[in-house]
Amino acid sequence: MLKVLKSAIGLSAIAVLTPVSTGLAMPQSVAAQQTASPSTAPYKDASLPTEERIEDLLSRMTLQEKVAQMLTIWEQKERVQTPQGAFDFAKASAAFPDGIGMIARPSDFRGVDQSNSGDAGASAEGRNRTVRETVDYVNAAQSWAMNETRLGIPILMHEEGLHGYVARGATSFPQAIGLASTWDPELIEKVYSVASREMRSRGAQLALSPVVDIARDPRWGRIEETYGEDPYLVSEIGLAAIRGFQGRTLPLADDKVLVTLKHMTGHGQPESGTNVAPAELTEHTLRTYFFPPFERAIKEGNAMSVMPSYNEIGGLPSHANGWLLNDILKEEWGFEGAVVSDYFAIREMVTRHQMLEDAKQAAERAIKAGVDNEMADADTFLELPALVADGSVDEALIDEAVRRILRLKFTAGMFEKPFADVDYAERIEANPEAIALAREAARKSMILLKNDGLLPLEREGLGSLLVVGTHAVDTPLGGYSDVPRKVVSVLEGIQKAADGAFEVTYSEGVRITESRVWAADPVDLVPEEENRRLIAEAVTAAESADVIVMVIGGNEQTSREAWATTHLGDRTDIDLVGQQMDLARAMLATGKPVVTLLLNGRPLSIVELDETAPAIIEGWYLGQETGNAVADVLFGMANPGGKMPVTVARNVGQVPFFYNHKPQARRGYLFDTLDPLYPFGFGLSYTSFDVSGPRVLGEEHTIDSTVAVEVDVTNTGQYAGDEVVQLYLRDKHASVTTPVKQLVRFERVTLQPGETRTVRFELEPIDFSLWNDRMKRVVEPGAFLLMAGANSRDVTEAGLVLK
Repeated sequence: MLKVLKSAIGLSAIAVLTPVSTGLAMPQSVAAQQTASPSTAPYKDASLPTEERIEDLLSRMTLQEKVAQMLTIWEQKERVQTPQGAFDFAKASAAFPDGIGMIARPSDFRGVDQSNSGDAGASAEGRNRTVRETVDYVNAAQSWAMNETRLGIPILMHEEGLHGYVARGATSFPQAIGLASTWDPELIEKVYSVASREMRSRGAQLALSPVVDIARDPRWGRIEETYGEDPYLVSEIGLAAIRGFQGRTLPLADDKVLVTLKHMTGHGQPESGTNVAPAELTEHTLRTYFFPPFERAIKEGNAMSVMPSYNEIGGLPSHANGWLLNDILKEEWGFEGAVVSDYFAIREMVTRHQMLEDAKQAAERAIKAGVDNEMADADTFLELPALVADGSVDEALIDEAVRRILRLKFTAGMFEKPFADVDYAERIEANPEAIALAREAARKSMILLKNDGLLPLEREGLGSLLVVGTHAVDTPLGGYSDVPRKVVSVLEGIQKAADGAFEVTYSEGVRITESRVWAADPVDLVPEEENRRLIAEAVTAAESADVIVMVIGGNEQTSREAWATTHLGDRTDIDLVGQQMDLARAMLATGKPVVTLLLNGRPLSIVELDETAPAIIEGWYLGQETGNAVADVLFGMANPGGKMPVTVARNVGQVPFFYNHKPQARRGYLFDTLDPLYPFGFGLSYTSFDVSGPRVLGEEHTIDSTVAVEVDVTNTGQYAGDEVVQLYLRDKHASVTTPVKQLVRFERVTLQPGETRTVRFELEPIDFSLWNDRMKRVVEPGAFLLMAGANSRDVTEAGLVLK
């Protein structure tokens, strides 16, 4: 069966073969075949090796066609589309006669209005495309590229995928820091498999995810986008995300997309906690903490795209850092994919860093440093032909960059299957399987921080439950979100769980900001007098309640990416914003049992709440199934088992605060404690567990041997539940200073009451390695400590000697 698609401006009719099983389709333009390269060209032969196809295509390209592959358009989409947003063949041919390397976020209406694929909540500036609108746009753009340009090179389409595909109607999962709190790589792989399937079904082949930079400063508004502070945890969660997006082998399957590792590197420990500020980190610190997640993602996960960070290290912005991108990434680690710039980052070497004079200088520095593609718009790299002409840039550098970009396209199978099937895309989007997974992920993301016996709530005998808090109704999803088909609020989830067995009432209690649009520049706090009125109403409502569920924390405006001086998201404190603590005091003063649910992006200092509240759950942002998952946990249908992926400081004076510090780093403070509010790896359960000390198997161990370690874990309580067994390591005496402990293995296990399980870990020589003063990774013989426990603080030790 054939169906006919019209080009956006009615220039030609394109017959589209209906897909058989893949959900993807391949049009052929009769009108364009006269200008297309011969079908017998080797680069079009899918049976040939990828590298042979790349070299054949590269040999046919002019300099202008090569540079075109290094360009992206986003805000410039107006140059290739109608005022209404349909792809326009004639405009595209006039503006980009040599083709386009990449289109950013085809699911948004950039170029029509200021819609943004990272816009959480309802945007005042426009909406993003539906499934059908996105597929129509992508297919038209690919038809133009394949049939109206000389060589017929398809366009790489990239989308955001921080915690699900960022597109209208797609499945929204818990924010990245919440996903890391699951400590469950198998679940993470499933989550990103859904994100990949939904993204690819609309015609994208590249995800700008995952973020594998470690995060060490809670003032930084982007901490929610990370998997936490620990290199091993970030590596394991990052690898699981890559397996979900890409699969376990390349080339890509039809439902997979390539990943982009973000942001290399040091982005998560910026000076003063402010986004894109310098990160003055030594090479030893980089190699010990910041590099490992990137290196493992490339060597073990086959990541094919890397995005440098905005910040500078040692006076060099990452986009000008040849040591970082060429020497380390491409040479030392053997990275064969493409380095894609962060949005406008090359231009920012002129504007923000004030380092270079103009776009021409910026382009020269970036290409020589190893940047292969410029995003989000064709800008400084437009200068590359002139730089080649005047001898400033060798064309061989251009060739190498284009090889890497073409490698992505061939690996993704784009020359064979560039098109999407809208019927398939609509059928699989946010389907029941995806929604059930979003609920499971939300349940497993929640961390029980405190419980004086109040939880789980008993439905029987509960007369009335009061839900308090504006975000119990207006559910925050976090940055890099769009509008899902259905978001279940906390109030709705509890009402469903009640099912008439008890009364559920609601009072707003406190409002944090006037809006929660992530992309809006101003952030206006709600006036105190308005919140005093709301708090008084909540106190009155609490008089008839048996139990109060209080939802506080933050939203997409109180912690977010600060991408401009007019669009800020970092803070000088880590406390609850506005009058939320006043609400908490008022609710606790009623004498009623109060369950505190935190929905937030950054880890919060809640010292007073920890001292006074009977039950606290950290939820981060839980995605579209927030309410159902919260009800599952509140009423004991699920037992929380999440663990902190970061250390939670008691106050901002302890920042930066991370568990794997050096021995000399925590001498103490006058009038205060060194203790964290919650240690890395912390999380309680409705049941109790006993985690044994580590047992080292075998008698003799060398620096070249594998070391087997066993840890017993027993459910000593009355409920089935999950525990995360954590194994830490310390090199006691070495040629350089070493952290007091570092996570080397973990496993989340589910146990019935009274059940014991022995968890076995195999440690490889690299787990005992360090970077010495010569910047060589070595394993040094000597004494080590192994530590096992349910968090980084409460551990039991065992000694080990490597000979």
